[in-house]
Amino acid sequence: MKTIAIVGVGLIGGSFALRCRSLGWAHTIIGVDNNSVHAAEALNRGLVDQMASLEEAVSKADLIVLAIPVNAVSAVLKTILSQIDQQVVMDMGSTKSHITHAVNDHPKRGRFIASHPMWGTEYSGPAAAVENAFQGKAVILCDADKSDSDALELAVSIFKGLDMRIIHMDAVDHDLHAAYVSHISHITSFALANTVLEKEKEDDAIFEMASAGFESTVRLAKSSPEMWTPILMQNKENVLDVLNEHISQLRKFKSCLEKENWEYLNELIVNANQIRRIIK
Repeated sequence: MKTIAIVGVGLIGGSFALRCRSLGWAHTIIGVDNNSVHAAEALNRGLVDQMASLEEAVSKADLIVLAIPVNAVSAVLKTILSQIDQQVVMDMGSTKSHITHAVNDHPKRGRFIASHPMWGTEYSGPAAAVENAFQGKAVILCDADKSDSDALELAVSIFKGLDMRIIHMDAVDHDLHAAYVSHISHITSFALANTVLEKEKEDDAIFEMASAGFESTVRLAKSSPEMWTPILMQNKENVLDVLNEHISQLRKFKSCLEKENWEYLNELIVNANQIRRIIK
């Protein structure tokens, strides 16, 4: 690759740019970002060599990476696919069904790779970029059979070069599983933060008494609403399914406390401890 264009030079796009630069994967990295502050910051931090319009970046790039909110991906992706020749286009969004469905009938669909690197933090913008962000993490490649073999080979080589574990998955299955292992975590964190902010009016008390456990549980509440509102909108049905189950579990704990059913409360906690089999 001689030139890489990154559309959306924030947490994910910026981290990808940093690693590409350190690995020497491109002579030139072009950034595209509608946020003028982010654009200037990306240049100042050396994440990209230059900023350009979408049309200019696409015309120069061998690889185009979309790292923008998922509600904007479909329209931008269609525009890009209509402009390219044999370049490869890859998105890194947290939902996949809506995006893949939007371009399944596009004549250039084969040049597109639907990917989801399973990494992120509660921070956003170019200043949040981390060079080794993706190392040791999983990346989901969705509906890979609809991508051209050379485009898929390039994507696989990139993610292997980032030291990521590659998982192939259907886009519909991806969104279901993402709701359970990612999206519900954010809703829970948002809700907990709102609960504490509503009930605990003393900011000093929150700051002084908050333990490491509270901080780790609520940290996701600092995540960007511009990114997470579209994710929850696009994955609404799956998120509602997991949310209903989560509410059911919360009611069990509530009932135990109301009825002083300490034995069942203990059973619920013991059962929850089984997550140790999966997460060490």
